[in-house]
Amino acid sequence: MADDYYKTLGLGRTASDSEIRKAYRELARKYHPDHNQDDPSAKQRFQEVQTAFDTLNDSKKREMYDRYGSAYDQMGGGPGGGPGPGSGPFGGGFNGGAGGANVNFEDLFGAGAAGGGGAGGFADLFKQFGGGGRSRPGRQQRTNVRGADIEHELTVPFATAVTGGEAQISVRRADGPTTDKLGETIQVKIPAGIEHGKKIRLRGQGDPGIAGGTNGDILIKVNVAPHPVFRRSGKRLEVRVPITLAEAVAGGKIDVPSPHGTLTLTVPPGSSSGQKLRAKGQGVQPTNGDPGDLYAELQIVLPEDISEEDRKTVAEVLGKYDQSPRDELKW
Repeated sequence: MADDYYKTLGLGRTASDSEIRKAYRELARKYHPDHNQDDPSAKQRFQEVQTAFDTLNDSKKREMYDRYGSAYDQMGGGPGGGPGPGSGPFGGGFNGGAGGANVNFEDLFGAGAAGGGGAGGFADLFKQFGGGGRSRPGRQQRTNVRGADIEHELTVPFATAVTGGEAQISVRRADGPTTDKLGETIQVKIPAGIEHGKKIRLRGQGDPGIAGGTNGDILIKVNVAPHPVFRRSGKRLEVRVPITLAEAVAGGKIDVPSPHGTLTLTVPPGSSSGQKLRAKGQGVQPTNGDPGDLYAELQIVLPEDISEEDRKTVAEVLGKYDQSPRDELKW
């Protein structure tokens, strides 16, 4: 059995939890006995990978391993700093290693502490905590390996993100424990109201598991394309709506598009650019939860072909009114 569990998984000692799981999945597929029946060494290699993973994937076991090395399992989580090579937690080897003496648990703890039957009672207890250097029953028999997750990015139109819809993605899965990849086109349901950067999980559609292990998932990060006139903030939609000077002065009805059909809004007489009209419940309507609102921001647009005479007339009319629109404009 390899002593350096990090080397067994092909990792450095600073490897993250995700890197440990990824390395384990790859090596478990590579050396799985069911797919290496002609290679007698594959089973041993698989067991080494399994043991290394069982230790490094458990934060407490990994801490003990980093302190004491592969002999940590024989120490039962004993206190004190890491011993030297071949040493137990009491300064000598458990089994008479170099420079150490055999440990008699009856001498250390007394016959009573040994369960009244010599050292056997304590030894049995010690084995339950991983002592004696023996493998725990069933540790090497676990062969079901969960398939890896597949990560994907998808860009959807602004309207699809608001109202929902469908899209297609192309994925390549690992073919079981081999490295071959199988391509497939998958139809993805886009829920109404999904926001930019959110993820959709397709359970069980990732890489297949090994020897009865469950399949991985597909994780799709959704990017939302911008809209030429609409903007979104959560469930709120905003749109700039051009109006004529006449509509701004006299008021009137205007039609405004929305994700849910054309809306008819009322422009109050004397409206200015920047004024917002609210259409309650006409914003983003998610699958779950209350709908948002739509805000139409008015933008007064003058005619491009206005004559000089009409320009002067409008200026004269509006000049009769005392206005100071920039009084609040300060640095």
